[in-house]
Amino acid sequence: MVEYPNFKACAAHVAPVFLDAAATVDKAVALIAEAAKSGAQLIAFPESFVPGFPVWVSVQAPIKNHDYFKRFAANSIEAGGPEIQRLCEAARENAIIVSIGISERASVSVGCLWNSNLMIGADGTVLNHHRKLVPTFYEKLVWANGDGAGLRVCDTAIGKLGMLICGENTNPLARYTLIAQGEQVHVSSYPPVWPTRPPNEAGRYDLAAAIRIRAGAHSFEGKVFNVVASACFDKSVFVALRGLEADARETLEQSPRGVSMVIGPSGEVIGDTLCEEEGLLYQDIDIAQCVEPKQFHDVVGYYNRFDVFELSVNRKRLEPIAFVNGKAEPMPDNVQWTRVADKLE
Repeated sequence: MVEYPNFKACAAHVAPVFLDAAATVDKAVALIAEAAKSGAQLIAFPESFVPGFPVWVSVQAPIKNHDYFKRFAANSIEAGGPEIQRLCEAARENAIIVSIGISERASVSVGCLWNSNLMIGADGTVLNHHRKLVPTFYEKLVWANGDGAGLRVCDTAIGKLGMLICGENTNPLARYTLIAQGEQVHVSSYPPVWPTRPPNEAGRYDLAAAIRIRAGAHSFEGKVFNVVASACFDKSVFVALRGLEADARETLEQSPRGVSMVIGPSGEVIGDTLCEEEGLLYQDIDIAQCVEPKQFHDVVGYYNRFDVFELSVNRKRLEPIAFVNGKAEPMPDNVQWTRVADKLE
């Protein structure tokens, strides 16, 4: 007889210590311990939580943002670096699964960054390392394209976990890729704001409304729980970005905020939501509730036509160089080597 997990999840609606990776990791470690003490077995942090989301690219011309990028790059972290080791230790010590967004720095470049997310197991091992497939709109000024290596669902004691970053949750093929691997709990991470127009101008992007639509759609289509974690905005952003022009600052201050919530397999919000104020949002999740909705529409089961539709996904990790093998290759026969010593004799 199949037994379905039942556990408490935590969405961390919190602000980083903006552009300070070390201090933000300290804060994350403390929050991991707090969530575990409250009985949570999963905690989800926002998009690019370490060291924060590069909001300046949305409100000011690129030519004015070089110093911000340099500071952001300096506080971005490597996937196997000491900051990640601390987070893994915190997950293991508190026996809790951690999903956390980072700005990842390439080990072979001082200027190549990715918008990434790590899923860390309750034993402290990294279960999945995902790089956002395509940076959205102005994010392209900061982050490089990711790849499909992280489009994976993790089979854990609390269920099958998948995650996507912000706008990826609008990509039906990326979402289907996770659903087709048996996803039961989805994690969605978002920034604190998403400015597109100046204050009081018609057509502004309502981030909270967009999040509800995306998260609800994925939950309804996949019959999965969706743990949504958006970042919170605090004064440390404006302290770090004190050089912003007045109109840029005003746009950020008045932009609609993100929202954190948990959505059930029917596509409806369950429990509380957090928007303006920092906090840890807790919600009990019973995977058995995913079963009944699958009777109605199972897009990776009977409610599909696999003879009509076919999806192929490349999960190769993209690297800047590929070596044929690790052995020294013999030089061609027509190449003659002469020792320097022979020339000097």
